[in-house]
Amino acid sequence: MQREVAVQTGLEVLLSEKVDLLIGKRVGVLAHPASVDRSLNHIVGLFYKHPEINLTVILGPQHGLRGETQDNMIEWNGYSDPVTGLPVFSLYGQTRSPTEEMMSFLDVLVVDLQDVGARYYTFIQTLALALQACRKFDKEMIVLDRPNPIGGVEVEGTVLEPEFSSFVGLYPLAVRHGMTIGELANYFNAEFGIESELKVVPIEGWSREMYFDDTGLPWVFPSPNMPSLETAIVYPGLCLLEGTNISEGRGTTLPFELSGAPWIDPGLLVAELDRMNLPGVAFRSVHFSPTFHKWAGHTIGGVQVHVSDRKIFRPFRTGIALVKLYRIFGGTHFEWKQPPYEYEDTLLPFDILCGTDQPRELIEAEEDVGRIEESWRKSLEAFCEVREEYLLY
Repeated sequence: MQREVAVQTGLEVLLSEKVDLLIGKRVGVLAHPASVDRSLNHIVGLFYKHPEINLTVILGPQHGLRGETQDNMIEWNGYSDPVTGLPVFSLYGQTRSPTEEMMSFLDVLVVDLQDVGARYYTFIQTLALALQACRKFDKEMIVLDRPNPIGGVEVEGTVLEPEFSSFVGLYPLAVRHGMTIGELANYFNAEFGIESELKVVPIEGWSREMYFDDTGLPWVFPSPNMPSLETAIVYPGLCLLEGTNISEGRGTTLPFELSGAPWIDPGLLVAELDRMNLPGVAFRSVHFSPTFHKWAGHTIGGVQVHVSDRKIFRPFRTGIALVKLYRIFGGTHFEWKQPPYEYEDTLLPFDILCGTDQPRELIEAEEDVGRIEESWRKSLEAFCEVREEYLLY
C-alpha cells in the first residue's frame, strides 16, 4: 500500500523558501518532462510566470525538453519554445556540453532532472558536463534535488574504471549508486576537481529507505522508455542487454522488464533462471514482437522479470545472469553489440555500460554468477567509503 508522506522536491522548496537565490539574475534551466511539482506544473512554466524570476534560456538533455525523441541515441536540435518564445538548446546532438553561446544567456543554471538511480542513465553525465561548463564560463549552478526512485540505501554493481569513461559513465561510480542527483552533483564537483560554484536545494521529508511510491509524488516518466517505477527498479541490470543483440524490450509497453531474441526457447530459459535462485525476482516465459528497435516486427521468445521483493532484489546481478544465459542459449546467434554506442567509437558497448571489461571476460570464460559478482566487490566497497562523505540524507 502506498504511503503518503509530505516529501517536497528541491523545486518546491526553492519556490516556497529560496527564490531569493534567483532574484536579480538571468536564469537558465536544464530540465526534462519530469521537472514538475506535485501538481504536475513544469519548471519552465513555473519560472516563466513567476514575477521575481527572469527566465532567459532552456537546456534539454537526451530525449528532449518534453521527451520528444522516443528511442535512445536519437539526437535532437534546439528550437524556440512555442509557449515562452525562449531559446531551447539541445545537449544531446552536435554538443553534449553547454557552449559559450548557451551560457551567455544566463548567470545561474538551475538543474532539475529526475534521475533513476543507475550510473548509465545519461542525465547525470549531462549534469557533470554542465558543471564543467559552469566552471569554465564562470556561472553559478543550483541543483534542485529529487528522490532516488529506487531508494538511497542499496549500492550494487561494477564501479567505472577511468579508461572506460563515456557518455554512459564519465566518473567512477557504481552502477546502482544509491545517491540523489544533488548528492551526485556534490560528488562530481568535489571529488573530481570541477570546483564549480554549486548549491544544492535539498529535498524535505525524504529518507533513504524510501522508494518513489513512498513519497506521495506523482511519477512522470523522465524518458520515454522509463514509463514506471517498476521499469526503474529493473533498469540497473536489464539495461546491460543494450550491449548485446538481445532485445531489452524497447518497442514494447514493458521496456527492460521484457527481453528476448528469435532463437530463445522461453521455457528452457525460465527453468534455468529458476535454478539460479536469484533473490527477490521471478521470471515468466513470454513471446512478443517489438514495434521498433531490435527485432522490430519479429516474434521473439524471452522472459518478463517480476520483482517479488524489491528490498532483496539485485538488479545488476540479475542482469549479469540474464546476459550469461542468453549467451549460452544463443550459441553462435548471440553477439556483443559493436560500437558506435552513445558517442563511443572504440570500446564495446557492454564494457562501457559495465565501466570495465571484467564482467564480459568472465561471462565468456563461463564463470558462475557468484564469481562474476565477487570480481567487483573490492571496488564497490571502496566506492561506498567515498560515497558516505557526500550523502545529504
